[in-house]
Amino acid sequence: MNAETASPILAPPLITFDRVSRHFGGAQGVTALDDVSLSIRRGEMVAIVGASGSGKSTLMNILGCLDRPSGGRLLIDGQDVSALDTDALAALRNRRFGFVFQRYNLLHGLSAAENVEMPAIYAGRPAEERRRAAHRLLGRLGLQDRAGHRPSELSGGQQQRVSIARALVNDADIILADEPTGALDEAAGAEVLALLDALHAEGRTIIIVTHDPTVAAHAGRRIRIRDGRVVADEGDDRRGSPATAEAAPCRPGRSGPVRLLGDVASAGRMAFRSLAINPLRTLLTLLGVVIGVASVIAMLAIGDGGREATLRRIAEMGTNLITVRAGAPGIRSLADLTSLTIGDIEALSEIRGLAAISPERNLRTTLRVGNRDYTTMAQGVWPDLLVARSRQLAAGSFFTRDDIRSYAAVMVLGQSVADILFPGQDPIGRQVLAGRVPFEVIGVLAPRGVSGGGTDQDDVVLIPLSSGFMRLLGRSHVSSVTLKVADAGDMERVADEIDRILFDRHHIRNYQIRSSTAAQIIMSDSQRSFALLLGAVAAISLVVGGIGVMNIMLVGVTERTREIGIRMATGARRRDVLIQFNVEAIAVCGLGGVIGVGLGLGSAVWLRRLGFDVLITPMPAVMAFSCAFLTGLVFGWLPARKAAGMDPVRALAAG
Repeated sequence: MNAETASPILAPPLITFDRVSRHFGGAQGVTALDDVSLSIRRGEMVAIVGASGSGKSTLMNILGCLDRPSGGRLLIDGQDVSALDTDALAALRNRRFGFVFQRYNLLHGLSAAENVEMPAIYAGRPAEERRRAAHRLLGRLGLQDRAGHRPSELSGGQQQRVSIARALVNDADIILADEPTGALDEAAGAEVLALLDALHAEGRTIIIVTHDPTVAAHAGRRIRIRDGRVVADEGDDRRGSPATAEAAPCRPGRSGPVRLLGDVASAGRMAFRSLAINPLRTLLTLLGVVIGVASVIAMLAIGDGGREATLRRIAEMGTNLITVRAGAPGIRSLADLTSLTIGDIEALSEIRGLAAISPERNLRTTLRVGNRDYTTMAQGVWPDLLVARSRQLAAGSFFTRDDIRSYAAVMVLGQSVADILFPGQDPIGRQVLAGRVPFEVIGVLAPRGVSGGGTDQDDVVLIPLSSGFMRLLGRSHVSSVTLKVADAGDMERVADEIDRILFDRHHIRNYQIRSSTAAQIIMSDSQRSFALLLGAVAAISLVVGGIGVMNIMLVGVTERTREIGIRMATGARRRDVLIQFNVEAIAVCGLGGVIGVGLGLGSAVWLRRLGFDVLITPMPAVMAFSCAFLTGLVFGWLPARKAAGMDPVRALAAG
């Protein structure tokens, strides 16, 4: 608005200081403002002039809602804003004020256009709208070809013009310029003052804080400050009028969940830019999370693999088994102990709930095929052994009850014996001498491998128990009997019945009854405990990584204090700062989680190729990544809270 068109009636006060004071450091501290009363009308161009330490910057900070008075009231458009909470003051700054700083206060990780957009982000305006507004303003200020450049690629005058564009992006009606030409040469300074004159001509209220008389002369009104008091109020800029009584409209932004999603998305983009600015610090931050996630996946894969291997070995030994051995407890069950007979076995076979029963009698014997001899363990068994011991055939067939009754001279070889006696040949139907007795090979057992005790389970030959008694073993007694119970819930009942039957027959406990259940539970529990231990160690490493993230981010908050102040000056609320730094922590931990998952799965595959028992399933990866995400959320809270609680004035003064 020009002086020629000014109304003779002065505009009502836009800003009123009513006996405002500001003290620092308690009762014995410093008084920066002392009972200041003044008013500024809408549309005025006012210069606040004073030497360094006079209180002019404190006055501007209170005027711009960056600081609060210790006493008195500040009214804007008649509203007392002195008692507004932090977020309400931030919203007011975002809607009504535009700041132009001496040191420009641009974020070096953002382009010129992105710096201009910042207040519009905190106003909740849609991304496309704020991009158009930023480019329009940069074009108006002659920087359309520099919109994608970062501040380090711009001259001082260009940076200050970007700062002015940022102040205007939300159509602020009050422009606060703090020493706007202090860091510029004469030509660039004159250009900035011309821009401020142009904005004043449009009807905006311009308040310049300066110690330079030349700059102050551009204002129609000059308020001089000394020792915290107004000592002079010179000139009278009467260009403000009722015609400019309404603030320039600021388009309403989004609200509710849509606004929150937009805030998070914007914070995410800024977070990844911040991470890219300092790649070394980002790498160190990621490292702890990567190691933690990879450790969780690799160790749980080892633990799960070990548990599966244990369960597999238990299954190979047979489940729900009860073994009865000859001899009283404490006496070794040697072959010459005769406390278990075929009559006992037949009596035990009548027990209800048995899936299989097989007596056993062992004898080491020498086998011969042609000129090849081999000594191994011969076991006389019943056909139920395959079911009781969960064994399979690789070739041929197993002997039957008829073979037991007919004393058939047949034999089933373990894989190791078959490989030694018939290397590269099919042993089925061939003759083997056991001692001097010929046996026909009718089957070969499927390989079982080495047991947990180091015994080769394939180094064995099986023959019908009756044939063993008659041809090899001599006396008709057995060294043990294996009973498989159909239902694991019947194990205790069956064991009691075995004891009752044998005691009734022997009248003495010259036998031992052992159940596989206890051993299975112990082995399974031990392996589970081992897996939990590995998982706990890995989880601890993930927590340590999270603490590292928190520590580095706390340091980062200190390093970025000025950036936080700039964001707050442009309208960032506590929530906006919390979201920004929490999203950065989550981004770090999420990225570390992705890398850690890849590293952990790769390590698990490598360990499996080295021969370790490793089980790779999706759950550990999902769990580890989720933990990394939660780690970012939990350990990012403290740095975010520290950042959000900063004082805008002190933050802007840092650096």
